[in-house]
Amino acid sequence: MANSKKSLANNRSGPTAPHPLTLKLHTFLADCLKPQQRLLLALSGGLDSCVLLHLLANAKATIGYELQALHVHHGLSNNANAWANFCVEQCRELQVPCEVVQVQVPKDSGLGIESAARRLRYEILFNYHSNGLKPDFVLTAHHQDDQAETLLLQMLRGAGVKGLAAMAAEDGSRGLLRPLLDISRTELHDYALQHKLTWCEDESNSDSKFERNFLRNEVMPLLTLHYPALTSNLARTAVHLAEANKLLDSLAMLDISPLEDANSLCLLGLSQLTEARAKNGLRWWLAKNGIAMPSADQLQEMLKQLLDAKPDAKITIQVYVRDLTETKNIKRYQQRAYLVEPVQALTYDVLWQGESEIELADRSRLIFNKTTGTGLAVKHGLAKLRVTNRKGGERFKPNALKPTRTLKHLLQEANIPPWQREQLPLIYWQDSLAYVPGIGIAHELQAAEDEPGLEIIWQPA
Repeated sequence: MANSKKSLANNRSGPTAPHPLTLKLHTFLADCLKPQQRLLLALSGGLDSCVLLHLLANAKATIGYELQALHVHHGLSNNANAWANFCVEQCRELQVPCEVVQVQVPKDSGLGIESAARRLRYEILFNYHSNGLKPDFVLTAHHQDDQAETLLLQMLRGAGVKGLAAMAAEDGSRGLLRPLLDISRTELHDYALQHKLTWCEDESNSDSKFERNFLRNEVMPLLTLHYPALTSNLARTAVHLAEANKLLDSLAMLDISPLEDANSLCLLGLSQLTEARAKNGLRWWLAKNGIAMPSADQLQEMLKQLLDAKPDAKITIQVYVRDLTETKNIKRYQQRAYLVEPVQALTYDVLWQGESEIELADRSRLIFNKTTGTGLAVKHGLAKLRVTNRKGGERFKPNALKPTRTLKHLLQEANIPPWQREQLPLIYWQDSLAYVPGIGIAHELQAAEDEPGLEIIWQPA
């Protein structure tokens, strides 16, 4: 179906008595906002976002906030330019600043066009700045029907409790508000007719080859014939599941928090939990660290590898970050699981020339601080310090009372994980190994109690 604008003239005036949606929005925003906060509306030009634009524009003076709209131009339809122009015009009439951001949706992301466009849209919205300022909240026009459709879609995909949980009306962690979640599409349509609003129809919405459209156009109408309260009931179920998910998260936090240390997790403690609690805890730990949720089978296999592997087994499990643009690795070492960046060991050879800080080729940093009684003794003349990476076979003697040993054995004794050993920078004075992060300083180069010294700190990338 070709793009069409509903043939209704835009009119900002409405009935004298406040519309129920106006009252609902006022109540919602009064609970969420502080005075003069900056709001960014995701404006597609469709019915839902046009109604929310109208509501927000008319409530702005009463509640007191700054409002701006953003239209993401995906370029996926022949009507994309018309939609962008329509959004700009609607905002001009309502005296709301509007910006159009044009993007190129990757067709080879492996996510499908819909998901890739959605991911890109959210990336633009949550990274948007106007006059150097980031909005306090991003607002989207998700409504009750969206909530019900999402639940049904996730059920058909076999999602767990977290996947079935309702979208939150207020997502403080992301600065996201969804003011229309308890309002049906029918209510939004009635509001638009009553206020003589216009909007755009996306012709792809009638194409049932897309999963959500198939549910919306084919399945939901049929189910509604037999279950008139279907949409509100499904939305209520999603809310119940969200509460259940919070309880599971609370249980996971109790189970996992004592087992955490920085970016690692104690596997011995994890193995003491029941299988269900261990899976719930591992799922929570991954989510807490921004990792995309693995499938049930993947999570089961992940738990098996981490808990059942031999003590000396080298385990590396690749996982995706939440937006699927990058990967991280889960590595197992001495009964702990570590979440690490996939850093490639790079070759470098750098002369220190008195800088307070050096950035190495792998983006790690060395910080040099003047001290007294610790660090490398300045009296040796440190102008010849050289920074390089491990080659293998190095020998080192940080303790005068112990014999010279291979660096490999010293690193093992210090419980430095293998992947960090590959990245460690080595500092040489002339041709002698002078300092190894995590191990120490060559005994003959250590500053005495009252001597000036140079402390070196390594910060991994």
